[in-house]
Amino acid sequence: MSVTETNSSLNSPQVATPAETTPNLPASSTGQTGATSKKVSTKKHPLISGEAHTARSPQTNIGVASTSGLSERLAQYMSPGDLKLVKEAYRFSDEMHLGQVRKSGEPYISHPIAVAEICADWKLDVQAIMAALLHDVMEDQDVKKEELIERFGAPVATLVDGLSKLEKIEFQSQIEAQAENFRKMLLAMARDVRVILVKLADRLHNMRTLGVMLPEKKRRISRETMDVYVPIAHRLGLNNIYRELQDLAFSHLYPMRYRTLSKAVKAARGNRREVVNKILESVKETLKEAGLQAEVYGREKTLYGIYRKMHDKHLSFSQVLDVYGFRVVVENFRESYYALGSLHALYKPMPGKFKDYIAIPKTNGYQSLHTTLIGPYGTPVEFQIRTQDMHRVAESGVAAHWLYKNEEGSLTDLQQRTHAWLQSLLDIQKQTGDSAEFLEHVKVDLFPDSVYVFTPKSKIIALPRGATALDFAYNIHTDIGDQAIATRINHEPVPLRSELKNGDIVEIVTSPNSRPTPNWLSYVRTGKARSAIRHYLRTINLNESTELGKQLLAQALVAVSLNPELPSSLIDKLLNESTAKTMDEIYTDIGIGKRMAALVARHILDLVEDDSSSIPFQQYGDKHHYKPDPVIIYGSEGLSVQLAPCCMPIPGDGIVGQLKRDQGLVVHTDDCEHAKRLHIKEPDRWIDVTWGDEVNRSFDTRIAVTVTNERGALARIAAEIGESEANISHVNMEDGDANDMTHIHFTIQVEDRAHLARIMRNIKHLNGVNRIARERG
Repeated sequence: MSVTETNSSLNSPQVATPAETTPNLPASSTGQTGATSKKVSTKKHPLISGEAHTARSPQTNIGVASTSGLSERLAQYMSPGDLKLVKEAYRFSDEMHLGQVRKSGEPYISHPIAVAEICADWKLDVQAIMAALLHDVMEDQDVKKEELIERFGAPVATLVDGLSKLEKIEFQSQIEAQAENFRKMLLAMARDVRVILVKLADRLHNMRTLGVMLPEKKRRISRETMDVYVPIAHRLGLNNIYRELQDLAFSHLYPMRYRTLSKAVKAARGNRREVVNKILESVKETLKEAGLQAEVYGREKTLYGIYRKMHDKHLSFSQVLDVYGFRVVVENFRESYYALGSLHALYKPMPGKFKDYIAIPKTNGYQSLHTTLIGPYGTPVEFQIRTQDMHRVAESGVAAHWLYKNEEGSLTDLQQRTHAWLQSLLDIQKQTGDSAEFLEHVKVDLFPDSVYVFTPKSKIIALPRGATALDFAYNIHTDIGDQAIATRINHEPVPLRSELKNGDIVEIVTSPNSRPTPNWLSYVRTGKARSAIRHYLRTINLNESTELGKQLLAQALVAVSLNPELPSSLIDKLLNESTAKTMDEIYTDIGIGKRMAALVARHILDLVEDDSSSIPFQQYGDKHHYKPDPVIIYGSEGLSVQLAPCCMPIPGDGIVGQLKRDQGLVVHTDDCEHAKRLHIKEPDRWIDVTWGDEVNRSFDTRIAVTVTNERGALARIAAEIGESEANISHVNMEDGDANDMTHIHFTIQVEDRAHLARIMRNIKHLNGVNRIARERG
C-alpha cells in the first residue's frame, strides 16, 4: 500500500523552465490572454465573469483546462456570495499551480478543477468546494496553514490541512510514513466527513487519469485504492464511487483479465437481450396489475463484481448466470413489500436467497429488499426493491446529506451511524500506540461484510463477520469489555471467544475484578476491541516491557559486535531519527514486540559507521566470533513474558522465544509443532531463551491418563496428584475407544520437569491406569 506516493507520482508538478516559457502567448479562441506570470490569474475567470474560461500553462505544447463545467454545476445551487468565495479560492490555486503540468501534459490546475466538479455533483457546500480547489497547495507549493486561515478562514484551512500529506517530516521507513499520513487523513475525516469526500473525489480523478503512469506505479496506486479507498467508499455508502474505483483499480491491476472479461460481457449483452427484455416486460405488467407505480430497469454487474464471483467460486464466465440484475424503485416503504409479493407470485424464489436490508439496514445505511428468482429458461435473476429515498442513499451514501438536505435539520439514521463510526476512530486513536497499529485497527473495521446481533433490550448491533462476544462487549463500552468474564448467547452460557451469528441475542456478564489478558487478542475481530486490549496491556506492564526490551536490545547489539552501553551522543542521534522521545520508549516498543531489536541494532550500527569518529565507544571486532547470551526466563516477569498455551513449557524443557507484537515475548518448547510453523513464517522474530537457576513458582502443564472405567478411579488419581504436592486446575473426561476405558485430561501445576516426571510415575503405578502421557497442542 502506498498512501504517501499516489498524488506525488500521478500529479507531481513539473515546473516549466525559463527556456520552456513564452513571454507573450496569443489570445485563445475565447478571447482570453495566455498566462505569462503568476499575475495572469487577476484576469477575469469564468467563476468571476460567468463566461467560458480556459486556464493556460506557460508551456506552448500542453493542453488547456476549462472551468465551464464547474461553473455550470455551482450555478445550480450556490448563492452569489458563495460563488464569490469559490472564485477567490480558484484564483489563488491558479496562481500557485502556474507553470506546473501533470504527467499527461495537462495544466496542473485541471486536476483541482476536476476534483471540485465531482464534489459539486454532490452539491457539497462552499467550504468543501474551496478545499477541493486548494487541496494541493500546501503539499506542492509549501503554502502554510496560517496563510490559508488568513485568506479563506479556519474551516477551509483545516480541510486542506487534513488532505495534505506529511512529507516534511522524517520517518524511519516508508511504511511508517504511509501509515501516519493515513492516520492524519482519517482523524481529520472523523472531525469533518467532508475531508474524505474531497479525498475520494481526488482519488477518483487520479484513477480516471492513471493511464499515463508506468505499469508498476499503476499497480501500486491501484492496490492502495483497492485496499483503502474502496472500503472507505463502501463504508460511507458511496456506492457509485465504490463501484467505479473497483473497476478502475481492477483494470490496472489485471489489465489482461479486464480486457478479456469486458469482451465477454459485451458479447453476452447481445445473447441475453431477449431474456432481459422478456423479464422487464413481465415485471412491469405484473406490478401494473397490482396497482403499483414503479420504475423497473435492468442493471449489469460491474466487471470486478463478475471477476470476484468467478474467482471466489471457481466459475467460468458462462457459469455466472446473474450478470444482469433488476432494480424496482417504488414510492414508499409498504409498496416495497407489496412489490416483493407480486414478484414472488410471478417467478419462484430461490430458497435462502432473500435478504431484508430494509428492516435491518447495512452498516453503511444501505436499504433494499434482495431476492433471487428463477426466471425464464431457468435463469436465476436477482431483484433489488427499494423506495426513492433508499435509492438516493444507496447511490450517494453520506453525500446524500448535501444532495437532499433534510429540511428539519435532524440527523438521519445513516448520519447517526456514520457519526458513531467516525467517533470510534477517535476512540481508537486515543488508545493506540502508533500509526501502523491505528491503520491495522481501522482496516479491520472497514471489512464490509457484517453480522447483526441484538442486545437483551432488542437494540441491533452491527459487527464485522467473525466477531466474537468479546467484540460485542467492547462495542457496548470499553469498561464492559475490560470487565467481561462470561456471556450468554440466546440465553445459553458460552465462552467469550464464541463467534456471533446473525440474529443472536447477546448478554455480557461482568466482574469488577476481571481484566484483559494477552490471549484475548487472539480472538477479537474489531479494531475498537483490539486497541482497547492493547492499551490496557501496554499500560499495566510498562515497566516489565521496558526491562525486557532493554535486555533484548543489549543482546542484539552484541550480535552486531557493539557495546550495549550506548553513549549519550549516539542516543541523541537515534532519537532524532525516531518517533520515540526517550530510550525507554524504544525499550518498551521492543519489549512488547512493536519494534524488532535486531533492526534497531542494525540502525545503530549504521549510525556508527556513518560517523565513527564521533562515537567514542568500543566495538567488539568480528561479530561472527560472538554469540549473544540467551534471554533468561524466571517465570515471574509478568505479562511481558507469556508461556505459550499450545505447548505449556515448564522449567527443564528446551525453550525458544517468539517476539509477538503487543504480547511481548511468548515462550514455546523447542519441539512445539505450532512454534515450528510460526518460525517458518517469521524467522526474524525468534530469539534464544533459557530458564533461570532460581525459578520459584508453579507452571501449568497437561497430562492425559487412560484408566479402566471403574468406581473411584478419578478419586485415586486426584489424591495421588495432591500427595505429590501438585495442584489440579482443570479436569475433563471422555469415553475411550473401548467401552471399559475412559480418558481423563488434567491440567496440573508443577514446579519443573523433574516434578512432573515424579507425578507421572506415581500415577502410572495406580491400579486401573493403562496409560499416561504429557499432552501437547
